[in-house]
Amino acid sequence: MEHYDLIIVGGGPAGSTLAWALRDSGKKILIIDKQDFPRDKTCAGWVTPAVMDSLAIDRDDYGKGRTLQPISGFRIGMMDQPAVENDHGGTVSYGIRRCEFDDYLLARAPVDKALKTPVKSIVHQSGSWIINDRYEAPLLVGAGGHFCPVARELGEGPGSHETVVAAKEVEFEMTEDQAAVCAARGERPELWFCRDLKGYAWVFRKGNFLNIGLGREDNHKLSEHLERFVDDMKRAGRIPSDLPGRFKGHAYLLYAHAERPLVDEGVMLIGDAAGLAYTQSGEGIRPAIESALMAADVIRRAPDVSARSLQSYGEAISERFGRRALNASGGWQIPDWVKMPLASNLMKSHWFTRKVVTEKWFLHQQVPPLETAV
Repeated sequence: MEHYDLIIVGGGPAGSTLAWALRDSGKKILIIDKQDFPRDKTCAGWVTPAVMDSLAIDRDDYGKGRTLQPISGFRIGMMDQPAVENDHGGTVSYGIRRCEFDDYLLARAPVDKALKTPVKSIVHQSGSWIINDRYEAPLLVGAGGHFCPVARELGEGPGSHETVVAAKEVEFEMTEDQAAVCAARGERPELWFCRDLKGYAWVFRKGNFLNIGLGREDNHKLSEHLERFVDDMKRAGRIPSDLPGRFKGHAYLLYAHAERPLVDEGVMLIGDAAGLAYTQSGEGIRPAIESALMAADVIRRAPDVSARSLQSYGEAISERFGRRALNASGGWQIPDWVKMPLASNLMKSHWFTRKVVTEKWFLHQQVPPLETAV
């Protein structure tokens, strides 16, 4: 049996950030992930300056050999009507490739790693968690995304009772011919909202890489909406007509409607495993990073790994992201007044698309960077 102070299941941004944040804590830490890195990850792929600052990432260093697309504007519209283009006058976000970003974060976490290692068994015995009859630790953190096996041990998720947002996307490097006919610009990503406001689609260009996708709360109609959107973008010349490969899917919980517990005896959930994606946009990277940093603060201070000692993590999450609307119906938390017929006109407004859709819902500029002891 291999003994650790902490085992983290999931090597994505949440798990790797937690390990990095505890790098000088003196704790012996193991990250377990079923995949090898670098690996593909279904995600539009963008991070805000707040995320880069929280992770203490040097932009110039990161940009050496990796994609870091400055974003200074957005092209936003409702499907079947003209888009509005807004220039924010400076860099407000960055386009990244998750295969690069996640690998970078994991590589800089100075801990033991068991990659290509699926979690086959989890046993809680005599105050310790035992994984695969091989790894043992008193504290277990689930950071394995929506289908995290630790979440299954802690609560009733994942399950059909949860209101899940499903998304499909494709990311590929364009040929010279494809890049020449692609009207989408790297510095100005495109966001297209479904007419019923139950989801949105995107076109993100990062240099010669192009990411196209769509997410909705009613996943049984996801493929139908995606096909229609892709056809519209092709006809408009926004994307090349010859897209390679298949669209890959993933699922996640929106924060206001997730009911997963965050802590129990010797166990915590962070990131998508806890259902922390922003309810207005579905973004999961910033909540994942911030939840990991908050968890690290609690782990450093906790006298033991009891649920009582770890409960301050749940309180910190509520203070940062607000109280969850338990048993709320529906998915995307769009105000009722926006869902009325005037939504179509609002999406034609430069003020609304910039101040509300972009700066508030997607960039969360009203939320200051997280302050932690890290």
